Amino acid sequence: MSSIVLLLVVALVSLLISRVATVALTVTGLPRAVARFQARSALTGAGFTTSESESVVSHPVRRRIVMGLMLLGNVGLATAVAGVLGGFLRADAGAGLSRAALLVAGLAVIYVVSKSERVDRSLSQLIAKLLRAHTELETRDYDRLLHLAGEFSVKETAVEPGSWLDGRTLGELRLHDEGVSVLGIVRPDGSYVPVPSKNTSVGRGDSLVVYGHDDSIAGLGRRPGGPEGDAMHQNRVKALQELQTAEDDRPGS
Repeated sequence: MSSIVLLLVVALVSLLISRVATVALTVTGLPRAVARFQARSALTGAGFTTSESESVVSHPVRRRIVMGLMLLGNVGLATAVAGVLGGFLRADAGAGLSRAALLVAGLAVIYVVSKSERVDRSLSQLIAKLLRAHTELETRDYDRLLHLAGEFSVKETAVEPGSWLDGRTLGELRLHDEGVSVLGIVRPDGSYVPVPSKNTSVGRGDSLVVYGHDDSIAGLGRRPGGPEGDAMHQNRVKALQELQTAEDDRPGS
């Protein structure tokens, strides 16, 4: 019985460690989904090699977090496997079946808890509070702050030659009127223009880093030039105005 309890405790502790690491990685700038995947990958020793993994190992703080997860994962897994095998080998057939049933039930409960959004939200808030109190990390969940889990996104859209964006300034484009914020511009030579002003020009080969509703930024870089593009812009402006009017008319607003 003690071996089953040991495994369940290790599973719970591993879940908690994974959540702590997810919040810590999110603080360093990783999107929440990427941070969760990298934390679980490191804790289990899966070792996926992706461009996201490269962004982790090239960052000193993220690298330290992942190294700690690898160490804890190896120690915890070895302890749990050794304990469970010892318990099952010493038990008779009847006791072995009952322990297996208890193990499956315990793991099922842990799985359900791990999938609970309420538990995830409460645990993440608690972890962030503890990190703020005891570390120098700036604990902010930017996915939730910007509502990136819903219908809003931060995307990089390339300016195609002859498109509606090509050869104009941000002031002329008035993207903000249709609910799109330009966070930065990546020039063809790789240079970056942070927080561009209304006088900043946009041209072919540029990539705009934009934030907004998915419908607003979809196909923005390919929007046709001329009157057709202007009409699409006005339609998006009108749609945003109607949405804002509906929000203003809601009871209690």
